[in-house]
Amino acid sequence: MYHSLVRLLLVGLSDEASRTLSDVAPLEAFTHEVVIDPQPTDDAVAQAQLIIADGSGGDARGLAEHLARAKSPEADLILIAGHDQVPELEEVLERLADLWMAPLTPAELLFHFHRWQKERKHQADAWETHQYLEATINSIPSLVWYKSDDGIHHKVNDAFCATVNKTKEQVQGRGHAYIWDVEADDPACIESERQVMESRSTIVSEETVQTNDGTRLLTTYKSPLYNIDGTVMGTVGVGIDVTQERAYENEIVEKNRTLEAIFTSMEGGVITHSIDGRRVLGVNKAALDILGYQSEDELLSSGFDMIAASVIPEDAVTLRESIATLKHVGDSVSTEYRVRHNNGDIVHVMGNVKLVENDGELMYQRFLLDYTDKKLEEVQKERHQRDLIQALSEDYLLVCSFNLDTGTGVPLRVSHEKERHLDELFAGDLAMADCLAAYIDQGVHEEDAAMLRGALSADNLREELADTKRMSVNYRIRRGETVEYCQATIVRTGDWQDSHDVVLGFRSVDQQTRDEMKKKALLEDALTQANKASAAKSAFLSNMSHDIRTPMNAIVGFTTLAGSRIDQPEKVREYLDKIQSSSTHLLNLINDILDMSHIESGKVSLDEQPCNLPALLEDLYSIIQAETSARQLYFSIDTENLRHPDVRCDKLRINQILLNLLGNALKFTNPGGFIKVKLDELDGAPANHGRYRFTVSDTGIGMSPEFVERIFDPFERERTSTISGVEGTGLGMAITKNLVDMMHGAISVESEKGKGTTFTIELTLCLANPSQDAAKAAAAAHLAPNHRMRGSHILLVDDNDLNREIAVTLLEDEGFTVECAVNGQQAVDMVSAASPDHFQLVLMDVQMPIMNGYEATRAIRKLDNSQLASIPILAMTADAFEEDRQKALRCGMDGHLTKPIEMEKLFEALNLVLA
Repeated sequence: MYHSLVRLLLVGLSDEASRTLSDVAPLEAFTHEVVIDPQPTDDAVAQAQLIIADGSGGDARGLAEHLARAKSPEADLILIAGHDQVPELEEVLERLADLWMAPLTPAELLFHFHRWQKERKHQADAWETHQYLEATINSIPSLVWYKSDDGIHHKVNDAFCATVNKTKEQVQGRGHAYIWDVEADDPACIESERQVMESRSTIVSEETVQTNDGTRLLTTYKSPLYNIDGTVMGTVGVGIDVTQERAYENEIVEKNRTLEAIFTSMEGGVITHSIDGRRVLGVNKAALDILGYQSEDELLSSGFDMIAASVIPEDAVTLRESIATLKHVGDSVSTEYRVRHNNGDIVHVMGNVKLVENDGELMYQRFLLDYTDKKLEEVQKERHQRDLIQALSEDYLLVCSFNLDTGTGVPLRVSHEKERHLDELFAGDLAMADCLAAYIDQGVHEEDAAMLRGALSADNLREELADTKRMSVNYRIRRGETVEYCQATIVRTGDWQDSHDVVLGFRSVDQQTRDEMKKKALLEDALTQANKASAAKSAFLSNMSHDIRTPMNAIVGFTTLAGSRIDQPEKVREYLDKIQSSSTHLLNLINDILDMSHIESGKVSLDEQPCNLPALLEDLYSIIQAETSARQLYFSIDTENLRHPDVRCDKLRINQILLNLLGNALKFTNPGGFIKVKLDELDGAPANHGRYRFTVSDTGIGMSPEFVERIFDPFERERTSTISGVEGTGLGMAITKNLVDMMHGAISVESEKGKGTTFTIELTLCLANPSQDAAKAAAAAHLAPNHRMRGSHILLVDDNDLNREIAVTLLEDEGFTVECAVNGQQAVDMVSAASPDHFQLVLMDVQMPIMNGYEATRAIRKLDNSQLASIPILAMTADAFEEDRQKALRCGMDGHLTKPIEMEKLFEALNLVLA
């Protein structure tokens, strides 16, 4: 029945381990929410129910202490550490749910995690069982206790504590005498429990116990409790306090005896009179008291004629009619009537009249019983029942009871809202067909009237309710100019086989119906958006089919032409330049797609470094100036309104944002047009921060208002490249918007067809310390490439034949000696078998069969020979994102290079490693 959401926080695990755990299916009744975060915040740790942290590659104790402090008390913390790290973890072991020894294979990782899942499931099942037990025994009024064979109470329920007027802490662990405040244990109780344990059966008995509130009588049910080995370990008892029931029984017995004495002594009212009602043949004192007279003479003088004058006139008519129905000796009739005494008191009389014969004379023998108190009690009970019906039907405008066979009924609750007129339509004794017809004709929406009339007909209700106890019908009513949604609910009552009785209720469901309609509209809108996104992706795929094939066709075509004209160097050079241009364009298309994919999956992170904003824009100017000149465009940059030019930011991402905007401006601005970049510093920034506004404007062709609304949606382009001749993915603006959002900034656009477009970006950036950052820059500049390792022996690890051929050629051209390995395992074998000075560097691919680059690096770092274990290892991979670089460094690599190898970047990386 229970359901549990388990938030898993994975800290420091490898990608493979994270994927392995993320792919594990939750057990029944559980849902997993996996968060992978190498450096989680305290809030993220506090929200997790399970934290699995890998400390094997660093400060395991510090990591464990930090996570243990930040996690919630109910969360489990599991630490992965090496055997050599265990001694330093002794002080934090008790705060861990488990300690897994590194390294872990995927199978071992799954084994540990499945074991944790099962333990979590056992805990949840035990909690549920405990909750069921507690809810059951504490919700019943009977006393429940569990005792060991030595008579000690180990568990009791709330009712038990209420009876003995003690808390559970006072009762549990104590014996009978202390609990019930007596001097010694009850021998009868001890004997009954002994019999239960010996007979191994349930024994029912009545026990009298002495409490501080007096003597209590309990009906007890005692059953044996068993050990795991089947022996009896104690008893479970259920005690029903029947003290009050016994008192009621004794009271009823006593009342019956009293009534018998009353009737025996003729204390009940008796009067006998002639059949014409003029002569009283006998009357006792009780009858005179009931009728309000002191004597028989007073009764006669008041005008007794079959009926005493004190009987209320309207009741006297009914009483006389009842007596007239007696035709034969022995016939009798019972009736109720009221009597008004001289002091104004009203007495309710239960009367019985019988036609008898005595000595050949017919006479009426009448018995009178004063049941005023009983009548008042019934009136009070009826009033209470009406109030209860009112309370239970509070949400209903009208509640009526009908018999479908007779078509008659009575109102139980009627709204008195004047505009509804329900109190006029449903008053007094009801004829079901007539009052429902009037209700439908008066206000039910004309489109629903026939449906509701058919649904509420007696024949339809008998048929529909034959198989179900309840049915509902929704309809509308008109209230002036508005429409209100209502619901009719019909419920069977009584025995359906004997009588077709129903309760019919009308209520307004306008608000909830409109809420449901609103939700439905939202769902339909979401579906429309999803369909729109699907259509956009379809259009994107169509565009990409063209846009990717265009440079690919050029690459293939010019490669063929170059091969056929090897003897024409100038032509070959021309074709190679065109192949290079097409390759660059194709790479840009692929980068856009990959950027969008990484942004949407949350894998892109910001690398904030010191940056001079005017210098950043000057670099941008250098990049763009050549193309603006070639396109005959005027390009300017304005940074005059800056007070704090030095900031900390991700220069690469800001460049990417501005280049995306300028790239569009270049594409869509005709020769002679203007492109401007303006940077302003705004007021209102937080302490140690600055607010900056970048404005990129052009006098290009502009955009339609419809397209401006969706310009930041993925895959959106106002016209395809097939039509416009301008190539692209339709992802540039979506990437730009997402990058601005990542920086907690804002981007807006204004555009007009034929007049141009202006993009405005506002960012809040942390201010930098110019002196410290300058020192760092000078230190970095000092590490200029000096090619100290030229001629070194390199191990190149790559599973792709073409990649190896290109890399070997480039490296050998620079004077390096190269050996190759085709997978991570072969690389580990070659390093471990080599002498310490054989290889000076390992260039390690990441994605390889048998053993990937991360695993191979970890294996090399664990070699017994410290010189071999510390050999410089650089990642050489097509995985070019920041998170890929961080992952490479975490696994023990010294640097990260992207394919294909660029020798300048290789020597820069080597200088950093050697420094």
